[in-house]
Amino acid sequence: MTTTAADVSAGLAPAPSTKSRSGPGKWQPWLFLFPFLIPFVLFYVAPIAYAFYQSLFKIERTGGIFGKPSQVFAGLSQYASVFSDQDFRASILRVLVFGIVQIPVMLLISLGLALLLDSTLVYFKRFLRISFFVPYGVPGVIAAIMWGFIYSPNLSPIVALLNKLNISIDFLGTHVVLWSIANVVTWTYAGYNMLIIYSALLSIPQEIFEAARLDGASNWDIARRIKIPSVAPALVLTGVFSIIGTLQLFTEAKVFTNISTAITSSYTPNLVVLAKAQNNYNQSAALSVTLAVGTFILSFLFLKLTNRRAGA
Repeated sequence: MTTTAADVSAGLAPAPSTKSRSGPGKWQPWLFLFPFLIPFVLFYVAPIAYAFYQSLFKIERTGGIFGKPSQVFAGLSQYASVFSDQDFRASILRVLVFGIVQIPVMLLISLGLALLLDSTLVYFKRFLRISFFVPYGVPGVIAAIMWGFIYSPNLSPIVALLNKLNISIDFLGTHVVLWSIANVVTWTYAGYNMLIIYSALLSIPQEIFEAARLDGASNWDIARRIKIPSVAPALVLTGVFSIIGTLQLFTEAKVFTNISTAITSSYTPNLVVLAKAQNNYNQSAALSVTLAVGTFILSFLFLKLTNRRAGA
């Protein structure tokens, strides 16, 4: 049966064929995806899969403690030991407290710097933008060592100045060292997050600001009612990055173990993983997988919560 003009006008034209395409064209999308998929599988999926595989085994020795070691299947017993590990649970709680305080403070600083650069109140914006970003270019080890000298009670001019003012703060003491590390992380990443937020500010059409000024809006009104809501997706993105980075806190804490007795080998989750890897590789793998899954769940919940509030 042929399709007539009347059939077309009456909506009776035959539906497009739903038969799947075949031939070389079917694989063309995958060819474009290969540059991403190959390193993603090799350097992201494969290590996690291998860590999960290793976490299902344990080492047993035949003939006593000095006997020949052999790797045997242990099921999920390594994960049971992970959740009963008090050091690991304490380190998770510590970095969660760290993140609850440090992430909002850092993002507020980043947002303030971005708004400042986007305003008409400051000059030398290019110089300021580079200056704020430079700490991100400093390697984490170097930044931790530098701040370690600033915190040192015997070397720091800041501590000496505070002592002259009768203010005594032990930046490397048990109750303060966590926030000393938070200061190092904030100093390092505030400029990086600022650039993401500042890029989002630059994408807002200028006509919106001109219309707001014609309606009598002040700079503060524009920032509060237009700029900040417009960069909310960028704030969510930097929030997710910060959550992931908080649970991976390692370099600063590791460097501080050499200058502060308050930092132990189980101070952060990654330090616990490192310590376990030296004598129980399989349990270390289980710790790594647990930490990766926890990071994914926390980031996913944060995204769901922010999306729900945005849609409300």
